[in-house]
Amino acid sequence: MRDLGNNLVSAQYLAAAVTAGNDSTVNATAVDLKGFNGAYVNVNTGVEGVTLAANLKIEFKLMHGDAANAMSAVAQKDVTDSSVTAGVFLTLDANAETPQTSSIGYIGGKQFVSVDIVFTGNHTTGTPMSIDVVKGYALHSEGASTVTVA
Repeated sequence: MRDLGNNLVSAQYLAAAVTAGNDSTVNATAVDLKGFNGAYVNVNTGVEGVTLAANLKIEFKLMHGDAANAMSAVAQKDVTDSSVTAGVFLTLDANAETPQTSSIGYIGGKQFVSVDIVFTGNHTTGTPMSIDVVKGYALHSEGASTVTVA
């Protein structure tokens, strides 16, 4: 076995919450990847709060930038494990798609990443979701070790 605890750091991007919107975009503070050469974004959603359809959907859009306040959508060359169109790596537009877990690997080289949650249509009843960003390929082995040496 190899140690992952000293090579990965998990950052909670969106704490588990019921999230809703009406033709709106929800985002949180960008995650700083300084000191790491990659990231893995994990999205968890529960049972949808509304009947999902093409005109009533939720999209998850991966963003990146050199500054936390200057983000742009990732391109295909910036990710692994998934295809993206204008940064969108996950679209939920049918009830059979939830609950689910989806992930995307980030290799784009920018210092900050974030996820925009785009609600199309009126989501009056929210959908439970959470998002974590796992930072990896540390430049120095200073990850989130769970081992205490006495």
